[in-house]
Amino acid sequence: MKFGAIGIDHIHIFGMSQNLIDAGADFVGWWTQGSPKPLKGFLKRFPNVPRIQEADTVLNDPEIDLIVISCIPKDRAAWAIKAMEAGKDVMVDKPGCISLSELDQIKEVVKRTGRIWSVEFSERFEVPCVTKAAELVQAGAIGKVVQTLGIGPHRHNPHMRDDWFYDNEAYGGIIADIGSHQIDQFLFFTGSTDAEIEHASVGNYANPDKPGLQDYGEFVIKSEHGHGYVRLDWYTPDALPTWGDGRLNILGTKGYIELRKYVDAGTNEQTDTLILVNGERCEKIDASDAGLPYFPRLIADIKNRTQTAMPQAHAFKTMELALKAQALADGKNQ
Repeated sequence: MKFGAIGIDHIHIFGMSQNLIDAGADFVGWWTQGSPKPLKGFLKRFPNVPRIQEADTVLNDPEIDLIVISCIPKDRAAWAIKAMEAGKDVMVDKPGCISLSELDQIKEVVKRTGRIWSVEFSERFEVPCVTKAAELVQAGAIGKVVQTLGIGPHRHNPHMRDDWFYDNEAYGGIIADIGSHQIDQFLFFTGSTDAEIEHASVGNYANPDKPGLQDYGEFVIKSEHGHGYVRLDWYTPDALPTWGDGRLNILGTKGYIELRKYVDAGTNEQTDTLILVNGERCEKIDASDAGLPYFPRLIADIKNRTQTAMPQAHAFKTMELALKAQALADGKNQ
């Protein structure tokens, strides 16, 4: 399977591309507008992948099966639509789009073309301990999941940010952006196909000089299967040895799982720590070798026209709920 990239404006393009390569795909070329901040690191990471001068050359290459998109969020829907209409499947960085009207257009194009539109929610798909948690939940280790509690702290790193990062109309808001990760996990672990946003709020408390930035967000989500609470922020302090102490707590009727995804703060710098507590076990597990099945499954889906990596309806519903939560927090009519 061969893939090309459109837009390297967000560093998520590193993980998206490398994990596809690790799963056996061939990265054959990329295009981006201008010289975004991630460019230097991208060239260092993928020195042998050619830069293509025209985006249409990537989109119209008959050898390319998949287009990977990590451009500015406000442009992602348009590029995804162009790629699907050119006969390509799409894996797009979150948020896959920043408005419900864009989402409606994407749904129409998917239906008309039969292409795959997959949103790469890296806080699930690039985290081995989430893979292990899924295995435990599916095996019944904590009973029926009734609640998820997710926190998504991030480091601001202003020196690494292009201007669009501070433009709400360009990135879509903190809930649509990094909150979509958490909605994906809520739906997945509770087994929900729909949900309601019961509360959503955003604010800017630490960056008054950047009024377009939402540096705090929270929301409450509920379905017929479970409840969820999410907190997001751009406040990661400098002493933490990584970009954010992302955690997920999964509560079941017979136990719970806590995921310390990127660091076990105050203990060590180990990633992918899983804590399992139920009627028979109370233990800390190193889940770093649990694997990342999303990427090989997506490659298989492209070949077989299946939906094993992520059901298409799940991608649509996740972004729909994220955009509705963002609109509620912003006080806008949905």
